Amino acid sequence: MPIASCTLLKKELMSTPPADPSLIDSRHAAWRLLATLGLVVLGNSSMYVVSVVLPTVQAEFGISRADASLPYTMMMVCLGLGGIWTGRLADRHGLTPVLWIGSLAVCGGFVWAGLSGSIWAFGLAHGLLGLIGSSSTFAPLIADTALWWNRRRGIAVAICASGNYIAGALWPPIVQHGIETIGWRHTYVLMGIFCGLGMFALSLRMRQRPPLVSAAPANAQTPAVDRSRPFGLSPAHAQLALCVAGMACCVAMAMPQVHIVAYCTDLGFGAARGAEMLSLMLACGIVSRLVSGVICDRIGGIRTLLMGSALQGVALLLFLPFDGMVPLYVISAMFGLFQGGIVPSYAIIIREHFAPEEAGARVGSVIMATLVGMALGGWLSGWVFDVTGSYRAAFINGIGWNLLNVSIAVWLYRRVRSQGQGTGGLSVV
Repeated sequence: MPIASCTLLKKELMSTPPADPSLIDSRHAAWRLLATLGLVVLGNSSMYVVSVVLPTVQAEFGISRADASLPYTMMMVCLGLGGIWTGRLADRHGLTPVLWIGSLAVCGGFVWAGLSGSIWAFGLAHGLLGLIGSSSTFAPLIADTALWWNRRRGIAVAICASGNYIAGALWPPIVQHGIETIGWRHTYVLMGIFCGLGMFALSLRMRQRPPLVSAAPANAQTPAVDRSRPFGLSPAHAQLALCVAGMACCVAMAMPQVHIVAYCTDLGFGAARGAEMLSLMLACGIVSRLVSGVICDRIGGIRTLLMGSALQGVALLLFLPFDGMVPLYVISAMFGLFQGGIVPSYAIIIREHFAPEEAGARVGSVIMATLVGMALGGWLSGWVFDVTGSYRAAFINGIGWNLLNVSIAVWLYRRVRSQGQGTGGLSVV
């Protein structure tokens, strides 16, 4: 009977028609956005929990800092690849079945990691968390959110993406407390049960398919955008530029986010202070994403990307001369405030310059590139530390990658200006 019920529900979900266009920018869309935010907070918890347990896991398994960073790297690579796969599944079958599978993977991945007996089992468990668990609540939900909003698309996507940082602000201190009281293994098991059940409950509110959208005609105030030639390039070349930019900015972004706890431990401040700095950094990232969403609605995606990338470089530079506890708290907050709007801006850029019917796949590809950058940056920073014995060289490495991102953003912005392109628009059909 349960199998028959699941089969009937699957058929019902697959046959659900797109929502009425009148629901765009509506109260229904707002409630859906709230459920989406909860899903992102629960589904992306593992991205930040693994940073908190890094010193403990390194000590327990007796491994190097680079090896201890591998589970994070494996999870982020799998998250990027899984985002494309889960995005296509959501396009074909709707979000709900994908979220059900994701909730099972989140629960199973956390429990497996908590029971692991080696760093390789621990890493494979985080690969599962990324490939099927977290991926179901990242790129597919960002693409889905963009289809439910028109006038406030920038702030809506920013709210959805801020769930990632809410997870980063919420879970590190909770997990650190769990490590100190019941141990990291029991903490992981409890995280899996709570997040898995929470995702399943919220997924039941995501059955409605989004409305169909198409490009809006240009008006006198908004110059026409040739979506067949984004930035005056072929779609493939424009996509490649965005992917390289996304990878570069996130290699730089990963340095403080992945290693701030270990950095504080090495400086003698303790893991608890590092977890607090990570939480502060990501709490400020929430503010940054929301403010950047408002700014993006006014100045467009490419300018928002350029602004965020330049400010992120400034924050990374400040880590070099200052290593006291109070300055690190201040710089961590600044880093969060400066870089929070970078990743959501890529989704807006794609909606502004590419064909709307390709948005889901292209957003998934760029998000994959950013996650590969986070994975590479997390491991590369650990490797540089092992080679040099200091995080100073790791920060310099991050600054170099950030300069690459700024260079691409400036190049794309100059091409937009030279062609007199606007930001484009969307309308319902």
